[in-house]
Amino acid sequence: MKKNSTDNQKTKNIFDEYRTGVVVPLGALYSQNHTAIGEFPALAELAEFCRKAGLSIIQLLPVNDTGTQTSPYSGLSAFALHPVYISLADLPEFSKAYASDASFAGTYDNFIKKNSYKNRYDYDAVLNAKTHMLRTLYASTETAESGKPSDELSVWIKENQWIIPYAVYKNLKWKYMQSSWKSWQKEDRSVNEDEIISRWNKAADKTEHLFYAWTQMRAAQQFAAAADKVRSEGIILKGDMPILMNEDSCDAWAQPEIFNQSLRAGAPVDGENAKGQNWGFPTYNWQYLKSTDYAWWKERLASAARYYGAYRLDHILGFFRIWAVPERDTTAVLGHAEPCCPITREELHNAGFDDGRITWLSQPHVQTGIVQDITWNYDSAHKILETCMTQIPNEEMWRFNKNIKGDKDIYRLDFGTLCSEDSANRIKERLAEQWFNRCLIEIEENKFVPVWTYTSSSSWQTLSGDEKSRMQNIFSAEKKTEEKLWQEQASDILGALTGSVDMVACGEDLGVTLDCLPSVMKADTILSLRVVRWSREWNKDGQPYIPFASYPQLSVTTTSVHDSPTIREWWEEDPYASELFVKTNPSAFGIRPDANQSQLFESKEAGEYKPFTPETAKCILTATAESGSLWCIHPLQDFLYMNKTYWLEKAADERINVPGSVNAFNWTYRIPAAIEQIEKDEELIGKIKSITDKHIGVKK
Repeated sequence: MKKNSTDNQKTKNIFDEYRTGVVVPLGALYSQNHTAIGEFPALAELAEFCRKAGLSIIQLLPVNDTGTQTSPYSGLSAFALHPVYISLADLPEFSKAYASDASFAGTYDNFIKKNSYKNRYDYDAVLNAKTHMLRTLYASTETAESGKPSDELSVWIKENQWIIPYAVYKNLKWKYMQSSWKSWQKEDRSVNEDEIISRWNKAADKTEHLFYAWTQMRAAQQFAAAADKVRSEGIILKGDMPILMNEDSCDAWAQPEIFNQSLRAGAPVDGENAKGQNWGFPTYNWQYLKSTDYAWWKERLASAARYYGAYRLDHILGFFRIWAVPERDTTAVLGHAEPCCPITREELHNAGFDDGRITWLSQPHVQTGIVQDITWNYDSAHKILETCMTQIPNEEMWRFNKNIKGDKDIYRLDFGTLCSEDSANRIKERLAEQWFNRCLIEIEENKFVPVWTYTSSSSWQTLSGDEKSRMQNIFSAEKKTEEKLWQEQASDILGALTGSVDMVACGEDLGVTLDCLPSVMKADTILSLRVVRWSREWNKDGQPYIPFASYPQLSVTTTSVHDSPTIREWWEEDPYASELFVKTNPSAFGIRPDANQSQLFESKEAGEYKPFTPETAKCILTATAESGSLWCIHPLQDFLYMNKTYWLEKAADERINVPGSVNAFNWTYRIPAAIEQIEKDEELIGKIKSITDKHIGVKK
């Protein structure tokens, strides 16, 4: 895609400045004015500290409304901001209500008292209390009293038309006690644009709808004011654009045509995930989006550009191809890449596989003994299998009925009195295992793709050597064609999106890479990501770290990400990797390359390593400053390690998120000291400044 003059100017500006920055969840910020949770105005306070320390980028995790979910990547809206980050005391309605309404004043004071600073904030308590108080403040407005939007709100609604479906959706969520829209009554589940507008104008609900509009207007005003302050300090505010939307989102409800509702995004089986990853979010209908010139995505970016000067494209690989999982499967075993080049039945015929062989390879064949081994009764095993399967004539072999579309259907089976509850659960587990036991997946009629783990399937293992060779030739041809398809899709999408706004694009390109990925990102001036601990030459002996000077200029270097341990926990939990890091970067630790490194490490035989210290943190960050990346952006925790005052007792408690777990710990991290205190820490500021200056000097 040809770049226009604006794109060329953006590229030129990027290359003009090497920057160091900090990444932090907004809710983690803590100051004297923001004790319960980090709020939009706290960004302005953080900006003053960053300016003093020479940090010129502030990166935030997503700040969109996620409803009852703590994960910022589980958005209920692509546009709405999260009301939990609104500072009540900074609202124009607050002072009058606090002075004249004793009940409100008492509620607010009690909220501040009950939610004093803690290492993790109570998401549910803070959100529920704020929602209640926002409703009280809204009740005192001209809008609530008249049932009509004020002049200020009218203008804002006109400029933000997404608020109409969002407000209708949020009001319905409230009525249905926050349950998923897929469980609502039929007339509320499926609506078109005209019906949404009709509901928006419904007199009985108008005041409620305007409450959500007023809340979003106030959130946007606070965020914009904070973003302006950050910008005035010469700092780039960088946002985070999750690639996927929650299936229980306003967008999936109001604009279902944007999504493939029958598929869920995830990741294939790997060494750490025996069943792959099923994230539960619908994939995109890129064909439809292309027909609209990607209007919805462009609107998302335009909305973000009101606040940010840069943005992170989450899981950029998903713009090339996404791992698509059938909606009725709980795992990702039977997923496939989308888009794909499926194998036709004709191709299989031409390769010598007749219809019987294709059925054998693409449908699970379950032996009676799978169930009989649990029931210990031949007749009962047959009766149980007959509830969901059809027996192959004259064989003790069964195939699933057509109404079974995924393992969710298997787990929902009711065997009645045919066996005990315990036996029923064990049988369902065995049948679910068999559901995934196949070599091919028929994704459309007469169109097939290989299962990611096809070599472990029973049907594959029965093939002759010649049959396996012929089948693998088909798979290889399919793969080569797909790479070109993925490149064309990503080039088209990313070219359209990055050229639509004047923000610097950064791509989260971790995980499995594609040969075409670097060239597409470079063509659209998208900065790649380099996580220090994972930037290694994995195919070489000892898996050495890639030298920082070799990092590409169009990239972002970071010591840690929100899903990983901090540098302190990494150092303590992975001594081999940390020792290797020192050996790779001896000068940053004040060691001559030929010197004995016992200053930091004891004998390997003893397995004893010196503990992590503030000096260790400084050395690691100093080493990263040698990076050839234009930007170095590290978690605030990693910078704060340079002063032990800010450490928690356990390094694990300083993490933001532990993937694969859902609990009150994840996403509720708070920084360990008030911004005012950190801002006065001249020693820490001096250390950070020496690191930022060093990175700036890389260009020189």
